[in-house]
This record gives sequence, C-alpha cells and structure tokens, in this order.
Amino acid sequence: MASRPRIELVADTDRPGGYLLLMDDVRQSYVDLADPTYLDFEYVQYLASVLESWRGGPLAVTHIGGGGLTLPRYLHEVRPGSSQIVLEPDTELTELIRRELPLPRHHRIRIRPVDGRAGLAALGDASADLVILDAYADGRVPAPLATAEFFAEVARVLRPDGLLLANLVDDPGFGYLRRVLAGLAPSLRELALVSSTDVLRGRRFGNVVVAASRRPLDIDELRRRLARQPFPVGVRTGTALAAVYGSAEPYTDDDPAESPEPVRGWRIR
Repeated sequence: MASRPRIELVADTDRPGGYLLLMDDVRQSYVDLADPTYLDFEYVQYLASVLESWRGGPLAVTHIGGGGLTLPRYLHEVRPGSSQIVLEPDTELTELIRRELPLPRHHRIRIRPVDGRAGLAALGDASADLVILDAYADGRVPAPLATAEFFAEVARVLRPDGLLLANLVDDPGFGYLRRVLAGLAPSLRELALVSSTDVLRGRRFGNVVVAASRRPLDIDELRRRLARQPFPVGVRTGTALAAVYGSAEPYTDDDPAESPEPVRGWRIR
C-alpha cells in the first residue's frame, strides 16, 4: 500500500494571505487568500494566459485535481457566475484546505471525492466548457490520466467548442509528452504547447501546458498575452508540434505510464 503523502502549508512571510502547499516536499499549489488573481507559479500563469485569449463570460468547468484550489478561486474571481466541479480523491487534503484556506463567499465550487477517471465517467455528455487537468501524485501525473481512452472521455464531456487545459511535465526530448499528444490528437485535434523557451528547446525538465480543442485556437492573441510575462515563454503549434508526436505510439489503458520522476530542485528538501 502506498504511503500517504506528507502535506504542509507554509505561510508566505513576504505576502500576507499567501500560502504554499507542499506534498512530499514538492510545490503543489500557491494560494493568495487576499488576492485570488495573484498566480505565483509560472505554469498557472500560462493557463491563465490561454484562458484570457479564449472566449469570455462564465464557464462550466471541470477540474481534475484540486490541490489548494488555486484555479477554482481564480475563475470565481475573473469569470463570475461560473459553475465548477473539482474531482479530488484526497478527502484529508480537501478538509485541510477547506479549514485553513476557506473558499470565498457565494462560490459555485463543488468538490467531489473521486479520482479523475471515475469522476469524469459520471459527467454528462457536452456538460463542460472547460476541463483543466492538473493532477499529481508524488510529483507525477497519474498514468490513467494520460491515455487515449482518458482523452476520449474528456472530449465526450466537453461541448463542441470546449477547451482542455493540461499541466504536464517532461524531460528534454519530450519522450513522455509525445506519446500523450499522440493519444490526445485524435479526440481534440487543435493543439498548442505553452512553456518556458528553455523547456521547449529541450534544455531542462519542466512544466508544459497543453491546450486542446475541436475548434482553432487564437494563437496570435495567445502570443500577445504571453508576451506580457516577465520571463521568456514560447508556443508550439501546427506542423512544428505535429512533428513532435506524429510517429509516436499513444499511451493506452493497456499500456499506460506516469510522467517522469521529478528532478532535483522540484523538492525543496
């Protein structure tokens, strides 16, 4: 039986209201209770930039993975009226977050104590505008959340103009990511990768945000949004992206894999 992850909430002494959630010494979430629009992690800023380049208004959102509920809080603030479902199987984590980092008043965030696959299977066809995959166990994306069958379920739940955003990680060379994309592309053909330029150029391990839809993404607007970031960020799309995954074999439920082991530096101790 796998041991329970060690969970720690650390107050940010430089930012009143800021808290860092650690799980087994891996930075999992950052929450600012005073300002939910403050996004500390770079990959969360990438997610927000994609959303800003997408359509406006309230959304029906399904989150796979809860953590500190950073993105549900953010969307409650910037997309008022949005209804949100969070699939988070760790009930002890959810109880801790509810107690120590309470959700805002009048929120429409419902947390279901189920894993991503089971929770997704229970949702209706075309019931979500947006699905956000941000689920990790011991610093790795669980294997069942990266297969072709999983992405077919995501596509079933999304509305025709819906969007999937996934926070993934990989080593230089994208050996893991190329197989994930090979399983994703048949279900949601319009793809874009967003990450720091050194990750996209294969210089280091790191987070990569994947945006996927049935409808074309506004890549020009996305690039304009990302240009406002204080650090170099790149976007990979079209034939350049297809070259990454075109010859890869997708992960399947019969042949799954977790994302690579986090490198030294992801754990703080």
